[in-house]
Amino acid sequence: MSNTKIKAVFFDFMGTCLDWHSGAIGVLPQSIPESDRSKLALEWRHDYFDANAARLAANQPPEDIDVTLLNTLEALLDKHPDHKHLFDEPTKDTCVSVWHSMPAWPDVPGAVEQLKEAGYEVFVFANGTPRLQLDLCKSSGLKFHMLFSSELLGVYKPAPESYQKTLSLVKVKPEESVMVAAHAYDTRGAKEAGMRTVYVHRWTDDINEDMEVVDGENDFFLEDMTDLAEVIAHF
Repeated sequence: MSNTKIKAVFFDFMGTCLDWHSGAIGVLPQSIPESDRSKLALEWRHDYFDANAARLAANQPPEDIDVTLLNTLEALLDKHPDHKHLFDEPTKDTCVSVWHSMPAWPDVPGAVEQLKEAGYEVFVFANGTPRLQLDLCKSSGLKFHMLFSSELLGVYKPAPESYQKTLSLVKVKPEESVMVAAHAYDTRGAKEAGMRTVYVHRWTDDINEDMEVVDGENDFFLEDMTDLAEVIAHF
């Protein structure tokens, strides 16, 4: 347990708080078997992360997430020609727009409210755009004190300056903050910035990570957010 009082809890959004998978497979062409739709969705998500990482490595500014999602979807379909004919322009538009309307995982609303009731400031801190995050708050019903996106900050996570800038804007020291995420690259970046970290395991994300390694890297490793408020109280 730390002697420093935690003031702020930062949440990654998609995957960590939101069940993107059910939304994605729901709009992919239903003539594709569900198991194949699931594989396509997981591959699309992986390719999206790779695209962000490539832009960050090339020192390029964040791209509108809708553009990235469309580009990665079209590249994905090139790798799956058997399905490509099912995706006309309206279908592709629907597949991209669904990322603005995802439900929360069942364990998340209660966890966020418990933290607010306990006096913590709670923020979304995620790659994406302000418009995306506003839409997702509406679709999920989740309420935070403020939303921070890569477009707003001008840099993707896990660049060190993304964490530093976010903490500076709310005048919270790294040791007074916790990053909650379902992505190891994110908790690693937060840890390097001096933040405490809680990794939340979601079956939809980090499918290529060794969870034993991830467990050892973080202050806490959870299977869901049911006990998140209690865990953060122990810092």
